[in-house]
Amino acid sequence: MDLGRVGIWTFAFELQPAARVREAAAEIEGLGYGAIWIPEALGREALSHAAVLLAATRRIPVATGIANIWARDAMAMAAGQKTLAEAWPGRFLLGIGVSHAPIVGMRGHGYDRPLTFMRQYLDAMDAAIYNAPPPAAAPRVIGALAPKMLALAAERTEGAHPYFVPPEHTRRARAALGPGKLLAPEQAVVLERDATVARGVARRHMQMYLQLPNYVNNLRRLGFGDDDLQRGGSDRLVDAIVAWGDVGAVVDRVRAHHEAGADHVCIQVLPREATALPVPQWQTLAAALLR
Repeated sequence: MDLGRVGIWTFAFELQPAARVREAAAEIEGLGYGAIWIPEALGREALSHAAVLLAATRRIPVATGIANIWARDAMAMAAGQKTLAEAWPGRFLLGIGVSHAPIVGMRGHGYDRPLTFMRQYLDAMDAAIYNAPPPAAAPRVIGALAPKMLALAAERTEGAHPYFVPPEHTRRARAALGPGKLLAPEQAVVLERDATVARGVARRHMQMYLQLPNYVNNLRRLGFGDDDLQRGGSDRLVDAIVAWGDVGAVVDRVRAHHEAGADHVCIQVLPREATALPVPQWQTLAAALLR
């Protein structure tokens, strides 16, 4: 599977009707990006959403970032992955993760020993019966942040997809994964030169994540303290998590991830209007990032 060096990660599809999503996916493909990454939170179901995108495009890989392992049992996850991987060879990458206690609780599950649960889940996926034509390959990665989850990703999967991380985490993740494993971090970006406006957009994006212990704990491991984590995040934290400014600032941040060991960087464009589909920004960045 060729993901290229840069892909698009987007929540924007969640707010659009399926017909517009299909059009936008084709536009991303036409711009030359290497992959499309989609979430699974409180909107569309990730595997069926991936099928919509795969059917609407011709060559671009589609990846889940991430499919929640509490959303379906391991046999269902394995069957869904193999169904898509066989139907669209070389184009579906399954990213799975343990999600977060509040979201898992909404599904009626208890968030207990997530690392152990992930290990057992991978065992169950590997052992699952699948009485249908198998794919030639069915790659998977883990949405890993902490050292032990990164180690598990290296041991049992093709690599890791860290989210809400600066390049320093990418450097640590590469050391944890070792060579030869896929490292595909997400990077949020705001194409806005005004610092007040850009950081306002960034803080709107960050406010939910700063309430989730997994992300907060990861930021603490990276050296951010209480003062950084309060009131929507310090300028230091905002600037570390969200690349803002002109196109050159985004190019520099993507380069920093690559230099830190990333194989593929998933850029998440944050528009001024939260509900907007950022096609113009995707176009502008494609000209600079995909040369």
